[in-house]
Amino acid sequence: MLKFETVNELTLKVTCTGNETLIAKAGCFICGENAGYKNYKFEKLLLGPQQSRGQALMGSIMRRVTGENLPLMKVMLNGDSVTYYANHGQHIVVYQLEKGEVLSIESENILAFTPECKYDVRFIGSGVVSQKGLATSTLTGMGANSYVAILVDGNPIVLSNVFTGNTISVDPDAVVCWLGQGYCDPDIKMDVNWKTFIGQTSGESYSFEWGGNARVSVIVQPNERAGGISVSID
Repeated sequence: MLKFETVNELTLKVTCTGNETLIAKAGCFICGENAGYKNYKFEKLLLGPQQSRGQALMGSIMRRVTGENLPLMKVMLNGDSVTYYANHGQHIVVYQLEKGEVLSIESENILAFTPECKYDVRFIGSGVVSQKGLATSTLTGMGANSYVAILVDGNPIVLSNVFTGNTISVDPDAVVCWLGQGYCDPDIKMDVNWKTFIGQTSGESYSFEWGGNARVSVIVQPNERAGGISVSID
């Protein structure tokens, strides 16, 4: 069994009991310990984490075409051990997905996940207004041990309307991921008028918006990606 924890907000601690496999961002291992000889090793995933070779090949092609390509490695843990993972000092959020719960996330924000998470890539069609692109990676909880570790630039903010039914509005370039039962994709809201074309834009011309009927939790980082659109006339 695998257990995910964070250490000092910047490191993922994975406690393994028995023989397990972990999927992680290539090169993110920093240290580990176990009794006796080292009982874990690393193997680059050339195609993908899918069980079927055909699905793995199609997944690899899809990731390359959509720009969601994420270099992954398989960590084979053969016995009890504790291993640690990090990525350039980024903050880490650990989440345990419920069965059927879907996490939609940028590939660059994935640090590690357990094989109980079904990994896929799908189109969302938001690339015309955001650096996020036309596609997003998804991790779906398939079992009780569906852990995922998420990378965030800075301390994250978590907004949720699961119990309140509130409307959530977020700058697409600050979104790390969103999760709920099913895909729960946002609506794209544009605020473009005549002032935009004479250079009087607010700088917040578009947003991702989830209404109260879309019950979702959204993780936002305090560091926007360089992207978006700029429409004006000098």
